[in-house]
Amino acid sequence: MSEDWTTPFSDPYYPPLPAYYRNVRFQFVIFRTEPERVASFLPAPLEPSPDGLCVAIGLHVPFCTAYGSFNEAVFEQKCLFHGQEGWFCSHVWHDGPAGIAAGREIYGTPKIWSHLEVEMAERTMRTHASMGGLKVVEISSTMTVPTPATTLPPLTPAWRLKLIPRADGPGPAVKQLIDCTAATIDFEAHACYRGQGVVTFEPSPLC
Repeated sequence: MSEDWTTPFSDPYYPPLPAYYRNVRFQFVIFRTEPERVASFLPAPLEPSPDGLCVAIGLHVPFCTAYGSFNEAVFEQKCLFHGQEGWFCSHVWHDGPAGIAAGREIYGTPKIWSHLEVEMAERTMRTHASMGGLKVVEISSTMTVPTPATTLPPLTPAWRLKLIPRADGPGPAVKQLIDCTAATIDFEAHACYRGQGVVTFEPSPLC
């Protein structure tokens, strides 16, 4: 086994890319807030978009070749990088250990170990994430009108901050702005619906 992938190099914790996913179920709830609130989630030199757009995403992955089955809740903000519009991912609540390691090490995706529940009730999808027994986010949405997948907002460029601390003192050993667009647009949509959505963030001492 190559020593150029990850550790332990004799038996890596997760396999090399690509990872293949099947039958994934997503929900996207897009909302607006004040740009100054968005700014608190963005690392320099990213700046909030004047329109204050954000998106909360819930998903259930029943099958993945690299990380097994898992659930996620995601929070992203529309922003500007030297004038270019894009989206920054500030939080991913995730319940798969290998997925957390790979997401943070490869892409800098800010995955946090959490308890997640993703469920369908009639025509409503609900994603609930909690940490330490405390609810941090709940995303709910309806599936009312069939719509082409092309109507989904692109959410690209898809930026992550890859930040690895130094071992010999304060500060980062690695600090990179990563564009994950290729990984986020490589999918085939089998059905897409438009509806209403609600996002609730709860105060928590953990995030």
